[in-house]
Amino acid sequence: MNLKELRDNARPLVKSHCRVCPSCNGWGCAGEIPGMGGAGTAASFKRNLRALANLEFNTSLIHDVKAPDTAVSVMGFALSMPLMVAPVGGLSFNLGGPMGEGDYQRAVGEGASAAGISCGTPDAAAEGVFEAGLAEAGKPLGFGIMPFVKPWEPELVTRKLALAKEAGCRAVAMDLDSVGLATLRLMMHPCLPKSEEEIREIVSFAHGLGLKFAIKGLMTPEDALRAADCGADGVIVSNHGGRVLDFMPGTADVLPEVAKALGGRVAVFCDGGVRSGGDVLKMLALGADCVMVGRPFAIAAVGGGAEGVALLAASYRQELETAMVMTGTASVRDIHSSILRRRSSGMTS
Repeated sequence: MNLKELRDNARPLVKSHCRVCPSCNGWGCAGEIPGMGGAGTAASFKRNLRALANLEFNTSLIHDVKAPDTAVSVMGFALSMPLMVAPVGGLSFNLGGPMGEGDYQRAVGEGASAAGISCGTPDAAAEGVFEAGLAEAGKPLGFGIMPFVKPWEPELVTRKLALAKEAGCRAVAMDLDSVGLATLRLMMHPCLPKSEEEIREIVSFAHGLGLKFAIKGLMTPEDALRAADCGADGVIVSNHGGRVLDFMPGTADVLPEVAKALGGRVAVFCDGGVRSGGDVLKMLALGADCVMVGRPFAIAAVGGGAEGVALLAASYRQELETAMVMTGTASVRDIHSSILRRRSSGMTS
């Protein structure tokens, strides 16, 4: 099986919700929610890819980096490379139901485990999605997963955090950017913004359970610093794949200022438009400690199950190692922004 075969296998299964384009760039599915498209004109989706495409590598070929070290430990996760599968849920709503929630989470968990990486597991308005992630992805990974909890009402948040603890998880995250999800509004279960006081209470509750806590959807230094001040162990720079608000900047454009403001106080994750191991290296050079990838792994799981997830992860790793050798980067734990240069003129596609 190869990556093209994965896409070919997945295409007829998700055809009403995703075209499985050779390049997942947001153009063919703009505004298609339910589905995998970006909100409105999909400008935010497209800008994620454009921000990465506008960065080029400065090569360095006189060195002794022959076997680059890709292993990393971040927020308690020991990973073979700084990559995690981002949480994807609500398959019946967003992908037309090509497989059951439990089957999907099991495929992701098994594939991630085979690749030596981990995954986030989803939360949703539909009953059982959160529990399916814990039960199915957690088994092959020994609960080395990061469940995501949406910013629901306080009682539901604490109940789901307690479920994560009972399952044996070590870390959880909250995707605050879900307050803009059109899918939740359509299902009559919108999320709620959280004040700093509410965030402190949630983080304190998680810490009391022995769980590390990350906050997703932060796109400014100010929000990232507020999260750190509230006790968060990690922040995830993300615009939710462009699905929550049109005309947001690309994550790679804001990542450097967020990482600089935090100054190493907390772990920094980032997602958005990452389509290769080279993109992973770019995000690391911009200040991320770990990168998350969603849509491509969702298609890999639908098209090839656990084998497809492991195959895609192997492709990312090979591309990452090649880019590290070509830039003289010995370790993912010691990357300098000097390996990058910005295009002199912006791209339009």
